[in-house]
Amino acid sequence: MKRIWIYLLIIPGCLTIISLAAVIVFLHHPVFGALPGGERLERIQRSPDYDGEAFRNQIDTPMKTTDQSEVSMWMETLSGDKGHPRPTGLIPSIKTDLKTLDPSQDLIVWLGHSSYFVQLAGQRILIDPVFSAYAAPIPGVNKAFGGTNLYTAEDMPGIDVLLISHDHYDHLDYPTIRALQGKVKQVIAGLGVGAHFERWGYDMGKVREADWNEVIVLSSHLQVQVTPARHYSGRSFTRDKSLWVGFAIESSARRLFFSGDSGYGPHFARIGQQRGPFDLVILDAGQYDPRWANVHMTPEQAVQAAEELGTATLMQAHVGRFSIAPHDWNDPFRRMKVASQGHSFALWTPEIGRPVNLNHPSRPFDAWWETVSADN
Repeated sequence: MKRIWIYLLIIPGCLTIISLAAVIVFLHHPVFGALPGGERLERIQRSPDYDGEAFRNQIDTPMKTTDQSEVSMWMETLSGDKGHPRPTGLIPSIKTDLKTLDPSQDLIVWLGHSSYFVQLAGQRILIDPVFSAYAAPIPGVNKAFGGTNLYTAEDMPGIDVLLISHDHYDHLDYPTIRALQGKVKQVIAGLGVGAHFERWGYDMGKVREADWNEVIVLSSHLQVQVTPARHYSGRSFTRDKSLWVGFAIESSARRLFFSGDSGYGPHFARIGQQRGPFDLVILDAGQYDPRWANVHMTPEQAVQAAEELGTATLMQAHVGRFSIAPHDWNDPFRRMKVASQGHSFALWTPEIGRPVNLNHPSRPFDAWWETVSADN
């Protein structure tokens, strides 16, 4: 009997130790990347946007905007207790052979969610590519909508510039980045993000990390300014050790702006004054929720930001492939169509994979999201 009691006391402790060891081993998987250290950390510590412990937004940005605990909030979101509808049918999409596109043509191709292929001033630019079927470190979590898994790294031509807005899984995808390694000539990302690329085997001579408002000249005809955003970063339990950014991309012929993930704030008006007006802006306008209202924009806020940026055309990002917030999957498209009416800019809503010439869209855009129902 005494021996049985000893087993009953020892076994739970052993199981706890084994479980903790398994978690520790899992968290050391390359998918989680790496935290900045050494000279990289020293440079970060010199940034005016770093407070000695972490990066901070330009204005106060509490992550939570309700009284609900953060653990409860994310468990509720992941479990679907607040809805989390997905499309029941396939998302309309077009498989374009990107390798055959004339690089002298300025154009953009939405690849789903916040991923874009851009040709500008003869350069091929890839923004926040995620070609995996799941935007999470664990397979089966945050699954892509049906019909949106068109593209792989194999489908990409040689990439002159890879732009990464921040290190969240739906923007910086480990399998995609590894698969693209031989095709990418240069990477531009916020301070600290290079630690992930270094761990994943990239030649760090090709990786440029920049602070907010830093301008990187790519050629005599093309430059990129790394711009402020209102968000956060982190791939595990440690947050805000790398910088979240947007990009103002300027050629001799036109100006583009990509917000990255960002809540609404005064930075949009400043960017418009400093770098605008823009020919096209691509703005975070999905995965919004009253529980985290500071770090993503609603469609109505994105329309306000588009006006402040002084743009001729608007496309929305953070939509159409992954569902992170409990709103209907097509709610961002419906609300954006209404909110943009009567404004000075044009709203572009191409399907995933459709090339859009930046001189003019190939044809009027259909409200394709109205053809697919949500599972309520």
